[in-house]
Amino acid sequence: MGSTFSGIELGKRSIMANTDAIQTAGHNISNASTEGYSRQRVQIKEFDPLYKPDLSRPERPGMIGQGVDVQSVTRVRDELLDQRIVAQANQESYWQTRSDYYMMLEQIYNEPADISIRTNMDKFWEGWQELSVNPESQAARQAVVTRGKTLTESINQRWESLEGIGNLLNGDIEATVKQVNDLTRQIANLNGEIVRSRAMGDNPNDLLDRRDLLVDKLSELVNVTTDQRDSDEFMVHVDGKVIVQGNIARKIDLAPRFDDTGYSKVVWADTQEDAYFSGGKLGALIELRDVDVRQEIQSLNTMAMNFSDLVNDVHKNAVGANKVTGLDFFVQHPFVENANGNFDRNGDGELDTSYIFRFTGTNQLNNEQQIGFDGVMRLSSTDGIVEIPYYHTDTVETVINRINDSNSEVKAYLDRNNHLVLKGTTAQDADNPDFVIRHVEDSGYFLNGYSGILAANGEEGAYDFAQVDAVNALADNSQFSVSPVTNPAAYIRVNEVIENDVMNVAAGYIDHSGNANTGDGRAAVEIASIRNSSVMIGTMRTLDDYFADSVTNVALKGEQAQNNLLSQASIMEDLRSMRDSISGVNIDEELAEIMKFQHGYNAAAKFVNVWDSLLDTIINRLGV
Repeated sequence: MGSTFSGIELGKRSIMANTDAIQTAGHNISNASTEGYSRQRVQIKEFDPLYKPDLSRPERPGMIGQGVDVQSVTRVRDELLDQRIVAQANQESYWQTRSDYYMMLEQIYNEPADISIRTNMDKFWEGWQELSVNPESQAARQAVVTRGKTLTESINQRWESLEGIGNLLNGDIEATVKQVNDLTRQIANLNGEIVRSRAMGDNPNDLLDRRDLLVDKLSELVNVTTDQRDSDEFMVHVDGKVIVQGNIARKIDLAPRFDDTGYSKVVWADTQEDAYFSGGKLGALIELRDVDVRQEIQSLNTMAMNFSDLVNDVHKNAVGANKVTGLDFFVQHPFVENANGNFDRNGDGELDTSYIFRFTGTNQLNNEQQIGFDGVMRLSSTDGIVEIPYYHTDTVETVINRINDSNSEVKAYLDRNNHLVLKGTTAQDADNPDFVIRHVEDSGYFLNGYSGILAANGEEGAYDFAQVDAVNALADNSQFSVSPVTNPAAYIRVNEVIENDVMNVAAGYIDHSGNANTGDGRAAVEIASIRNSSVMIGTMRTLDDYFADSVTNVALKGEQAQNNLLSQASIMEDLRSMRDSISGVNIDEELAEIMKFQHGYNAAAKFVNVWDSLLDTIINRLGV
């Protein structure tokens, strides 16, 4: 049967339930501006009735209610929406990072027209044209030297600017790696606290909010996904690899790359294997540093290397006004001092590799002539070795174009004497050196007897750089040049010998009698004509192609980053707005909740007061 004092207990439960609900609403209002906070709701259920069917009870229908009870306090959260936001957030930060850095790159290329590399190179060509008209003029020679110095300084300056962005990216990568490790450590620690809290029967809403906020921040740095396998194990994955499992966080670390940049690579701390990230801020930073900025530097180096090589090729075969010949107009710091290009690549003290930039054949070729035989060339490429076939009906020009249109890292053209030239380009793989011809082989006779580059055909006559004195595979009297220092754009300058005496500037050639005519400007004309000649600098045919491509490339990639950022920002804004509508705190709604539970509290208090009066009547007034 019911207790005389059961009404007091019933009223007390109602007062406590309404108190908890009011306190929870107040907690929501207090955290309305707290980042990552989810509004909480008190889950109320009716208390167990006095009588149960399996116990003896009065013979009447219904059960005597015992009031209300607070079952739990839960947060309002859509887990599927959270997972989508976490999976999508990395793309927004990825494009944001690329957009920010491409703004810096665009500033480098948006030089004032009167001091840009393109303008300075135009003035340099104009100087040679003036010299070709007045080959005996000292003033014209001085103009060529001065404009050459101005041009090389602008090339050096652009390289320094690009290197500066690369260094900035490297520092940003190091800082972001620390942030990732710090966030994963905090998430793992929270996982442990959440498991302990749940083991005691609690519902750790604020800890769960804190963990979700940290996961959101982590998802902006790297492309993560989450997995809640059970209530005790929360996991975070990066590109299919576990980075957090329960209370264990897997660290990423920095390791030296052993290249000329001095940059570090990102590895897993436990295995030292390379860590790859396809999204997020860290993924964008690594891609920008190791791909985008590296390609811009390689492109500038390619232009500087080929530009100086083409000018030098003419200048050193020409003669100055003081009868001096054999001088390079531009100089570089040599990469190797060995005349055959032999170099100690692995650093063990023994020469083991040949670093050669250019081969020049011994035979004159005609672009329009059919070669008359078949064969297959094998050249070093982005993917190892590429095979380039040629046929007896092909012309020399067709074969050269086939080489240049392939993905080989060797380019070809005919020089001013119609000799075939093969040049090494920049390497796509960072483990391979730039401007080094790594492999040249021909099953037929195009590179052997026809052009006069290789001494023999077939595999036994192949040139391969992974040995000392690899140049022994070249034909007798064929010319070659040793590879330059890494980043030639940083070191290119006018030869000091020419700076000190401008009469060393060569404008003409020595005639058949061995004399240098005063009015001969043929060499100056030939150098000036390089401006519009097909010189194959990388994939570009002319120097003008290079400038047009470099500026367009940066502008288009910057535009791509900006457009994708706007698209991703719009998607994330919709997702976050949807989450805020579900989990965010609405002050008006919470005030309405407080008023509702306040009325409930007052009603429960009135109920207790009434029950107190009834008890007073029973206890103090009956029997009087």
